[in-house]
Amino acid sequence: MSEPFSVPVTVRGYETDVQGHLNQSVYLNYAEHARWSLLQAAGISQSALVGTGVGPVALETIIRYRRELLAGDEVEVTCAFEWGGGKTFRIEQTVRKTDGTVAAEITGVGGLMDLKARKLVADPQEYFRKLAADPEVFGL
Repeated sequence: MSEPFSVPVTVRGYETDVQGHLNQSVYLNYAEHARWSLLQAAGISQSALVGTGVGPVALETIIRYRRELLAGDEVEVTCAFEWGGGKTFRIEQTVRKTDGTVAAEITGVGGLMDLKARKLVADPQEYFRKLAADPEVFGL
């Protein structure tokens, strides 16, 4: 298996809490940034995706905090889609410091919602495959 897609992020001081470590909600922002960066790398813009009448939805998110992050820490945020059958897919993400220390592991379940019907589409994998200039970024 190839390395998962990743983006670099620097922890900014204003993202930290009173104890000086990265605020818990910011991990979700980092994960979201990596997911949209993956879509862009695959050749899918947000406007193009919504223009097809679908939008991504988060159905479940689990964050496992492993080590604290402090202002100035440099991290890589990975993103790998896992496809099964049906209307949903899994996204596995890791926030890792440059020394290899895992700061957090994020597992999500998502889908693509038909924006008019307000229901999940039957085969999100096929939508991504058709829209992507480089579907391999998705593992397709």
